[in-house]
Amino acid sequence: MTGVRMVTDAKRKGAEELLHVLDLPLGEAGWARDVRATARARLLEAGAPVRRDEYWKYTDPARLTAPLALAEVSSEALAGDAASGFDELDARRIRFVNGRYRPDLSDEIVQGGLSGASLGEVLGQDLSFAREVFGRLEAAGQEKVARPLAALNTACATQGLVLQAAGDVAQPLHLSYDQIGDGASMIHHVIRVEAKASLVLFESGVPSNSVLEIDIGDGGSFHHIRVQTDKRAPSANHIFARLGAEARFKSFTLTTDGTLTRNETVMELVGDNGSGHVAGAVLGRGDSHIDNTIFVTHTGEHCESRQVFKNVLTEKAKGVFQGKIFVRPDAQKTDGYQISQSLVLDEGAEFAVKPELEIYADDVQCSHGSTTGALDETALFYLRSRGVPQRAAETMLVAAFVDEAIDEISDDRLAAQMRAHVAEWMAVRS
Repeated sequence: MTGVRMVTDAKRKGAEELLHVLDLPLGEAGWARDVRATARARLLEAGAPVRRDEYWKYTDPARLTAPLALAEVSSEALAGDAASGFDELDARRIRFVNGRYRPDLSDEIVQGGLSGASLGEVLGQDLSFAREVFGRLEAAGQEKVARPLAALNTACATQGLVLQAAGDVAQPLHLSYDQIGDGASMIHHVIRVEAKASLVLFESGVPSNSVLEIDIGDGGSFHHIRVQTDKRAPSANHIFARLGAEARFKSFTLTTDGTLTRNETVMELVGDNGSGHVAGAVLGRGDSHIDNTIFVTHTGEHCESRQVFKNVLTEKAKGVFQGKIFVRPDAQKTDGYQISQSLVLDEGAEFAVKPELEIYADDVQCSHGSTTGALDETALFYLRSRGVPQRAAETMLVAAFVDEAIDEISDDRLAAQMRAHVAEWMAVRS
């Protein structure tokens, strides 16, 4: 038996073990069962990810492919209303405890321009817009790169929300993920932003395996802010976004520490004149491992995309950035930009980067760049010479470094909160 066949058999066995542990959902509509079956087949065909896979060469997936033991249902209410990172904003908080939606602890979802229901409710219905989104965007995101952990989620996840924004939604939604005790969580959200509608979504806390599918209609707008700051188990998080003509998508993620965090964002600009921005700030210490993997596909003409990621790493932390811009033949006038930069504050820290461009149109402007280095000694000396203490000077330089990513946030209050997180992280380091 060849080495390649042995690896293939091992990958399939790993996929079978993942599916074997999780109960398949029951009582769903025929279309949902079909989507689940297709996702299971997709997972078995790809196999569980292993280190030899091209997009896992910098991150060992072993801790993410151990069979998931889902957390027990908890009737226990959380003590108090813990700080969420978005407390000063007028957002409706929707809470998940141990991976289960808790309407009794949540604000009302429905408001002017927004309707919503639990994933389980919608997948039991024959008629729903979710038929055109659930599992469809995730499947499309597998066209160029296999994403088996996302396929696993589509096959098995029963918890999540289905949201439809039909107008300008006044109050943002804040999805809060809380954990009591041990166990894993698997969550799948489906969001449709209709033509010319808008929605702002916050996330705090980190499920073990999550999928967020976002379909943005022509002229629609979706703004997403995610904070991953709490102590957490290894997690794999996926965003699949599809943008119509003149649609706008912005996503920013702040990730600090943790054992292993893998964030994948897959975005396709299918209509003309769309704009998609994906940004992130990574603050890693100890032996944390934080991986941001981005894949942007340009299909429509005159579209713009940006990928802006800043990493600050200390002690033995490792940061990974894998970013790709893929331009189809008819996607003329594409403007694609990608930058990933890292500050390595200790010799034991490490940053791995893999920027890619794959372009089949001839009238485009696409660029990528990456740098890794220490703090600017000249700037540090300048601040020290003016009486600024060493740690304070380092904090100021780190803040300035990260700010290019935070500037991708259009709301000044949100940007200020992200800067406060950076200052707090540096203060603890001091």
